[in-house]
Amino acid sequence: MSEPVAGWLDESQQRVWRSYLLAKAHIEEYLDAELRRFNLSLSEYELLVRLSESPDHTIRMGELAASVGHSRSRLTHTVKRMEQAGYVTRTSCAADGRGVQATMTEMGFQLLKQAAPAHVDSVRRVFVDAISPDDFTALGRAMQEVLAVAD
Repeated sequence: MSEPVAGWLDESQQRVWRSYLLAKAHIEEYLDAELRRFNLSLSEYELLVRLSESPDHTIRMGELAASVGHSRSRLTHTVKRMEQAGYVTRTSCAADGRGVQATMTEMGFQLLKQAAPAHVDSVRRVFVDAISPDDFTALGRAMQEVLAVAD
């Protein structure tokens, strides 16, 4: 076995990194497939969740993009699709008239309530129950550390 090139990941680090990448893709594909039964993608579901947690089911587009880790242009395209489906509306912000805010419609809220139990079951099956409680706690701490790294 050869020594890693300076600055490269060693064999153990590379194995963990690749496992993370494969697991992330697997989890997202699994959850996305489960949500397709409701004609939702995982990213659309997450937008509905964020809107449901906001006062009056309304949030500024920039804040919504940041909360789900999307670029503003990607969010705009997703919200436009959801608006055409009747799940979301967009309006000028009442506070300053300059920004745009998204509001979940009653139809969007009903869809969320319908899809949520199946989604939670899927998250448990593919993620929560697949990891021992000690590893789950450690993973939570590790992800917080990753999120704390400055851009």
